[in-house]
Formats: sequence, C-alpha cells, structure tokens
Amino acid sequence: MSVTTTVHLNFRGQARAALEFYQSVFGGRLTVATYADAHRVQRPEEADQVIWGEVQSEAGFHVMAFDVPGDRAHDPGVEAVFVSVRGQDEDEIRGYWDKIVVGGTVREPLEPSGWAKLYGMVADQFGVIWVLDVMAPFEG
Repeated sequence: MSVTTTVHLNFRGQARAALEFYQSVFGGRLTVATYADAHRVQRPEEADQVIWGEVQSEAGFHVMAFDVPGDRAHDPGVEAVFVSVRGQDEDEIRGYWDKIVVGGTVREPLEPSGWAKLYGMVADQFGVIWVLDVMAPFEG
C-alpha cells in the first residue's frame, strides 16, 4: 500500500487559466471538469468554472485545482502554502524557472544558496508561491 500527496490549489474563477499556465511550464496532461460537467451548477455564471482539474506529467509533476463557488467563503491567505518543485537536474529546474516567473514576482532569484545548488522563490501571476530547487547532499 502507498500514498501520495498532491498540492490542491483553490481559486475564484482562475483555476482553468492557472492549470493551463502550469501545463505550459511543466508539460503533462491537463484534465478539467466543470461544474456543468458534474451537474453541480449553483450559479449560471459559474457553469464553466473548474470543479476539479489537474496537470500531471510523466516527469512527476502533479498539481490539482478548483474554483471555489461563490456561495462559499474563499480567502487565499498570506503565504499559506508554498509549492515546492525539487529536482536533480539544474538545466531542468532552470527551464521550469524561466517559465514560472513569467508575469510573476521573484522573491528570491534562482541561484546557489547555503543549502542548495540552486534555490529560488516566486509568486506566480496567480499569487501562488513556488519554490524551485536543486538540493545539495546533506551532511549533518
């Protein structure tokens, strides 16, 4: 028996755009089901919003998202979650970095740090905070 964990991001009307953006960064398969697809429309203007969606790549990237319906409270909080993308190939991580920063705000540039071969932090165009890194071997 095994378990996996996947980041599940909550948006208000931006889930499809966010998932499409993440697919453009990391590749993989995009799957989206709308409130209309699930026959769960509460408000007509939300019919095409995402009740469940994900991007999953063969490289191991996986993120899920949905649009919180208007009748539910939604407060994305302040830095409630960081999405961490960790790899061993510096070129691969730099490639993801070059795409995820588009339209975002770099908090820490992708560069060597005291604990990682590369480390960077960015708030993407949707306000989601991403940490990308290439870890150095730990000697403790």
